[in-house]
Amino acid sequence: MGRYVVRRLLQMIPVFIGATLLIFLMVNVMGDPIAGLCGDRQCDPATSAQLKKEFGLDKPVWQQYLTYMGNVFTGDFGTAFNGQPVTELMASAFPVTIRLTIVAILFEIVIGITLGVITGLKRGRPVDSGVLLVTLVVISVPTFVTGLLLQLLLGVEWGWIKPSVSTEATFGELIVPGLVLASVSLAYVTRLTRTSIAENRRSDYVRTAVAKGLPRHRVITRHLLRNSLIPVVTFIGTDIGALMGGAIVTERIFNIHGVGYQLYQGILRQNTQTVVGFVTVLVLVFLVANLLVDLLYAVLDPRIRYA
Repeated sequence: MGRYVVRRLLQMIPVFIGATLLIFLMVNVMGDPIAGLCGDRQCDPATSAQLKKEFGLDKPVWQQYLTYMGNVFTGDFGTAFNGQPVTELMASAFPVTIRLTIVAILFEIVIGITLGVITGLKRGRPVDSGVLLVTLVVISVPTFVTGLLLQLLLGVEWGWIKPSVSTEATFGELIVPGLVLASVSLAYVTRLTRTSIAENRRSDYVRTAVAKGLPRHRVITRHLLRNSLIPVVTFIGTDIGALMGGAIVTERIFNIHGVGYQLYQGILRQNTQTVVGFVTVLVLVFLVANLLVDLLYAVLDPRIRYA
């Protein structure tokens, strides 16, 4: 196991470099960030040259990237165009988005897997058809529509929640935004669990466990569910980074100042340091989540061993 982890960590290095290089190049061709600093008026040549020199934008792109990566490994993600270090923006944004992601993941695990197990065991029955219909509707409706409807009904019309989240962004305030963020993924987890349960239910090891006279709950939890969760865990593991990076719409609707909000502001203002810095951390989140998912396979299925 230890050798496998070391090998995977070494494989992450070229993936990390390639992903950050691609993002760095894409962000640098979005436009002229100095023009965004000057607003509607065009910067005069002297001011433009001074700003480019101050932020290192007068150097070739490859040299900017090498300088940036060298600073990243020392914990320096650069300075935003407003003079605030990007690490300070991260310190205020990531805890909020992490709490929002935790709420969303809990909805996926608790509600998604529970509904998937129920419908997988009752395949073809009315409850199965009803859940499939509801999940299809959830997948079909865009997230911003779901968020605006819940905000209007629960926050404005009925007054059950605050229409916008406060700056503290406590777990209680993030329940509805977390449900909105997880809605589509929750529907996919439900359908994926249902399919996996229904397929593995006909497997030989399940029939053998039933023939041995094991209690029904033990057959489901110890044999059927553990093997059926492998594709579900894969989806949830890759979804962690997607939820953190894709929370722009949800955070805009509920006025949450998290990672999505900072990325939106960075793209709007063409603030390359902010965008590249946040995306660099998200790349690390994706890589670590994938590694943890691979290690979790061996826990769910004892037949899987890593050399």
